[in-house]
Amino acid sequence: MTSILTNTAAMAALQTLRGINNNMEETQNRISSGYRVQTAADNAAYWSIATTMRSDNGALSTVQDALGLGAAKTDVSYTGLESAVDVVTEIKKKLVAAREPGVDRTKIDKELTELKNQIQSIAESASFSGENWLYNESTAAPATKEIVASFNRSADGSVSITTLAYDTATSVLIDTSDASRGILSKGYPIAQPSGTTTTTVTYYLINPGTPAASATEVKLTSTTSDDQIDGMMLAVEAMLARLTDSASTLGAITKRVDMQEDFVATLMDVIEKGVGRLVDADMNEESTKLKALQTQQQLGIQSLSIANTNAENILQLFK
Repeated sequence: MTSILTNTAAMAALQTLRGINNNMEETQNRISSGYRVQTAADNAAYWSIATTMRSDNGALSTVQDALGLGAAKTDVSYTGLESAVDVVTEIKKKLVAAREPGVDRTKIDKELTELKNQIQSIAESASFSGENWLYNESTAAPATKEIVASFNRSADGSVSITTLAYDTATSVLIDTSDASRGILSKGYPIAQPSGTTTTTVTYYLINPGTPAASATEVKLTSTTSDDQIDGMMLAVEAMLARLTDSASTLGAITKRVDMQEDFVATLMDVIEKGVGRLVDADMNEESTKLKALQTQQQLGIQSLSIANTNAENILQLFK
């Protein structure tokens, strides 16, 4: 039936054109924003996951900064320990030289004094961001330092922080408040030969102002005996062993921080990639779809135009 009151063909064409326009608007939004899921209305589940993971990636970015700061602190302390090992090795060489007959030991002691001053300078300058793990002036004992290493989210949605701990008491070279807490300021009991017997003598290398009680400084005079030099060398060797252990521990922590820093950077990239798979638009697909919708839109407009002209054809029947 043909009616001049109700144009069914025009209504159908208009409805089709409206649907095409809606699809085109959606496609254009995806192309302009780059997102297939931009709001919760697009896909609530994917939008929720993407929003949470982006938030976690922001936290991981802060963790990356914290690891960078931690790496700087450990690097500075490790560099100081390495330098201290070199200087103490030089001190050992000077003591060996002082053992030679006819050597002026007072002149060698001047060299020892300068080497000690160098160690003091190394310990005091091995500081980063106000923290020094080699030199302690506080009355409190050296504390365990923690470096933020990771941000974790469990299956139930709860979050936690992972830290790397390092006990700075193992690396303090000089402690001005309590000499016994410093590797080079504490006393080392040595079984020193004395004729046919041995005598226990405690030696220390650096005088922090309050040396260990009943301890003797590693120091040469014109009257220093060969037995005393032997005892000093044993003490210095014990110090070197402690320094080596401390450097090994700090080196392991430094390596761990570097590995964790690389892992966090890789993890952030993987999370970003995973989020992209959920919400990013496929630009190839969307551009192809847009071209098809533009063609459909043109055909829809033509269909609507034809439907609107059908009523005019009825006038021909009355002529």
